[in-house]
Amino acid sequence: MIRYALTCDHDHEFEGWFGSSADFDDQQGRGLLECPMCASKQVRKQIMAPAVAGTKKTVREVPAAKMQAMMMEAAGRIRAHVEENFDDVGDAFASEARAIHEGRAEDRGIYGQASPKEVRELVEDGVPVAPLPPEPLKKGDLN
Repeated sequence: MIRYALTCDHDHEFEGWFGSSADFDDQQGRGLLECPMCASKQVRKQIMAPAVAGTKKTVREVPAAKMQAMMMEAAGRIRAHVEENFDDVGDAFASEARAIHEGRAEDRGIYGQASPKEVRELVEDGVPVAPLPPEPLKKGDLN
């Protein structure tokens, strides 16, 4: 396996593992590579020094503000994807999720509202649920 340091056209840095250099080239050529933070398909390899046994690895820290901005951007993309592709079942979420899990309703992605008690009961019964990331703050709402 080969580990490549990758970057997108928005300068988000991440890494990818490939079976060979040809695997990277093939996946890039077919448009299969995507930035995990912004979904850009404009991904390229960064210049890397070869890994040499016995050398210390230097860790490049990302400033906290930049990391927070990147995480908020990723959370916003997740929320937007769910809202565009899943059914909003409103406050019927718990009953609909249970019906899907038990095969009594069409298997599909849903989102909506549930009380903490309803969520606990779903989790205890093995129904897969996850909280939806909050809506991004609008610039005017910031302190």
